[in-house]
Amino acid sequence: MWDRKELKEKAKNVLRKSYWKAFLASIILAFVGGGGSVPSFNSNFDLSDSSSSDIDWAAMGPFIAIFIVILIFGMLLAFAFRIFIGFALEVGVTRYFKRSAEQDVNLNNLGYSFKSERYWSILKAMLWKGFLTFLWYLLLIIPGIVKTYAYSLVPYILADNPNIGTSRAVELSNRMTRGHKFRIFVLDLSFLGWIILGVLALFVGVLFVLPYINATKAELYLKLREQALAQGLTTEDELRLVY
Repeated sequence: MWDRKELKEKAKNVLRKSYWKAFLASIILAFVGGGGSVPSFNSNFDLSDSSSSDIDWAAMGPFIAIFIVILIFGMLLAFAFRIFIGFALEVGVTRYFKRSAEQDVNLNNLGYSFKSERYWSILKAMLWKGFLTFLWYLLLIIPGIVKTYAYSLVPYILADNPNIGTSRAVELSNRMTRGHKFRIFVLDLSFLGWIILGVLALFVGVLFVLPYINATKAELYLKLREQALAQGLTTEDELRLVY
């Protein structure tokens, strides 16, 4: 079994040598993962003095149609970015943190997924992971959360072997997290205090906590990978651990 404090201590040791590289990688991961905030807008109109009869809906119709078209186009563009760029960058950032934990601090790992022999395999596996998670969330929130943790190691597995196979990556992640999902949830909760402090610091502080969280998760994967190898769930050849 793994120890939460040990994982965090190892993560701190890695970050002492390469914090700002980890910070950059974490910002990229937050961006492609949809972690940005949505700005709010204040209206200066006094709705209490207006009525539906004051609005010329016939004149407003074309503008509303244009707005809807722009909105739909923007959503499709964001969706396409998430799939074709975001998934690849997520695996690349994951590989950076995993390799950093293995004493190979190299930002070139961020572009790991974009080579043709890896890209489409990674894209298919990440898309399948996202689709399965979405289906579980359609059932209820709790099953969706459970499966989110069950499939959470897919990017790390792909960072080891991008051609492991779409179904195999999901299956292996599911098996590697079996019996560990609640403990991983508790690990996430252990960062809550840092996140609250970050929020109090005008939300900017949260960005500085992300490297710590991501480095710890990489240490967790290495520990679960070690256990999976010992239990015969996978092999070094399958994960291409000979660099």
